[in-house]
This record gives sequence, structure tokens and C-alpha cells, in this order.
Amino acid sequence: MTRKVDKIGAAAARRVALAAQGFGIQRPDGASNLGHVKRAIDRLGLLQIDSVNVLVRAHYLPLFSRLGNYDSLHLDRLAWGGKSRRGLFEFWAHEASLLPLASQPLLRWRMARAAAGISKGSLQEFGREKATYIEEVRREVEDRGPIAASDLSDGGPRRGPWWGWNDGKRALEWLFFAGIVTTATRRGAFERIYDLTERVLPADIQALPTPSPEEAQRELLRLSARALGVATEFDLRDYYRLPVADTKARLAELVEAGDLIPVDVEGWKQPAYLDPAARQPRQIEARALLAPFDPLIWERDRTERIFDFFYRIEIYTPVAKRKHGYYVLPFLLGDRLVGRIDLKSDRANSRLLVPAAHLEPGIEASDVAAPMLEELRLMADWLGLEDLGLPRAGALGREWSRMGK
Repeated sequence: MTRKVDKIGAAAARRVALAAQGFGIQRPDGASNLGHVKRAIDRLGLLQIDSVNVLVRAHYLPLFSRLGNYDSLHLDRLAWGGKSRRGLFEFWAHEASLLPLASQPLLRWRMARAAAGISKGSLQEFGREKATYIEEVRREVEDRGPIAASDLSDGGPRRGPWWGWNDGKRALEWLFFAGIVTTATRRGAFERIYDLTERVLPADIQALPTPSPEEAQRELLRLSARALGVATEFDLRDYYRLPVADTKARLAELVEAGDLIPVDVEGWKQPAYLDPAARQPRQIEARALLAPFDPLIWERDRTERIFDFFYRIEIYTPVAKRKHGYYVLPFLLGDRLVGRIDLKSDRANSRLLVPAAHLEPGIEASDVAAPMLEELRLMADWLGLEDLGLPRAGALGREWSRMGK
């Protein structure tokens, strides 16, 4: 819908956001294919990567939430399937991310700033202090690549911050941020294997013209708006982690061009922007378990603003202080987040464990138990796990017991 609107209700904004994220359409009827996976990623713009593997690695989950029982090998193929089959690349976008290859030119300005040493952060300080060593590492990649940090001839001992990174790992990450190397593949426990970018990315992507920083930022904001539907300035900036001043300038230009429509959303304290092409469905009939790093909910203030749902991941919270569990997934039913469920893959015993399940205030277990159980069974099947371990405590546990589950 492209007509200009000045005000939008809270419920309508919620449905716009869900539709933009792919929850306004039904899952594929039957087995999903590579095309479904590509279209879902294109809609989202990126998938956040995270190392936690208590359930399944985070980048696989948003596609399950939208496609159901899809073949995760399709994503592996797009991400790390070799130069001829590659459809995605890794870079720092919204944290560590997988992005469509077509977006690579849009991030070259960020790579150039990192290479020039004008980006912020401790890694940039390392780049200025260890330029000679970084060049030695680059030459080793050129001579020996693809290569992991653990394969370097002189990586040095692990020390200091950066998750215990040694100098070799820091050098490779500096080269990665500067766009000089990229991820060729992953191995073992998801270890990144680096190679020169020119040897990893397809030639047609490398040949694409490099837009100016201003052009690239405008397009990244358009992609953010398409993925979010309706969003504040911070929401749009946060999606690809764009600089504050640059975002303010680009938003003004996009509004002037009609590429974004300023709107006031009921209950939102900040002004918002509507994607002119955003769908505004009358209802959403979705059902999904959402990863902590799903783009629908990764910005916690936006999640609370849209869904009235306070959500914080408790991985780093001491056990005694956790309220909901270790790896907790919100449950989307219709257009509301109605509960949250702690999940773990017990691969040794082929079971999907549910240590705890919680309802949101005012939500009845009888309305949620059956669809949540169906989604849990679907997830277990997708993960190749044969059984479910359900809780017996709490309203949902009691309802599942009453159902004989």
C-alpha cells in the first residue's frame, strides 16, 4: 500500500512489522526449496550469526520460523558452498551476519573506513599498532589460504580481551573488517576459514561498481525499511548499525525523495517512518518460535514497543537469577507474543528438551498449548530429534498433561 498516512494505530503497526518480516504469508505448502530460502533471506536482508549452539546455531532459526521444516543444507550451500554456488557472504552488519551477495558493494564504504583506520574500536587500534604483522598474515593467507587462525605459523598466544584472541586471530579479523579477506567456509566447531576476498566472491559481484557512501547508506536504509515495515530512526539505523550523523542526513534525503513516509504511531514516543511499499494486512495468522537473534525481536526496545513484551536473553545471567531459562524463544501466535519457552537439543538422546514454558499475563494455556506443541513437534522433526521432553509444572505443563502429552 503506497498512499501517504500521517497516523497509524498500534495494532496496525504491529501487523505491518510482522508482514514485512515474512509473517503475513503462509509457509510453503510441502517441502521448501532453495528458492524459498533465498527469498526469505532477501526479505530479511541478513541473518545474524551467533556461536551459541544449545538448540541450533542462531542463523538457521529465522528461516525455520518463517518456512517451517526446511532443509538447512540450502543455507549452508548459499553461505559456504564454494565460489560457483555461493549466494551469501559474511560481514559485520548487524553484528556478525550472513548477507546476500548483492549487498556486498553497499558495505565497501565500511570496509574502506576500516582499512584506512578511521573506524572506532580496539581492533582499529590493533591495526595501527601492528600494521607490519598484519601484512605478514595477509601474505600467509595469500600463499597458503584458505586458512584458520589456528593454522597460522605465528599466531601468538591467546591473551587479553577479544574472547582470548591471539594476535593472529586479531590480524585476520582486521583484514576481514577491511574487506581484504573474507570467510571461505566454516569447519569443525564453526571455526572461520579465511581467504582473500578476490578468491572467494564470484567475479560478477567483485565487478559491480562501488557506490558512494551516501548512495550505499540510502540503499541500506531502504533495505532496513523494507524489512521492518514501520520503524523509528534508531530501528532503521540499528538494522545495519549505521553511524548516527550519516543516518540523520540520509533519512532526510529519503523522505524528500518519497522513499520513506513519516508517520506517528500510536503509543510510540519517537517519530516513525513507513516503507511506502509496506503491506498493511487486516490480520496476521502466524505461529512461530523466535530465536533470540531473530530480526523481528533482536532490538529489545522495539520488541517491547510493538508487542508489549519485555525480553532479555539470560545466557549470561547466573542460574539462580534467571527468570525464564537459558535459551528462551518467544512464541508468536497470530499477531501477538503470547509466551516464551526454554529449549535445548539433547542430541545424545535424540530429544528436544523443554525445561520451562511460560505464558504472558492474560493469556490462557488452553489457547496456546496445542499450537505451541505443534510448533515444538515441527522443530523436533526439523532438528532430526525423535522425542519431546515437556515440563509438567506451570500452566502450560499442566495443560499438556491434561491433553495426555
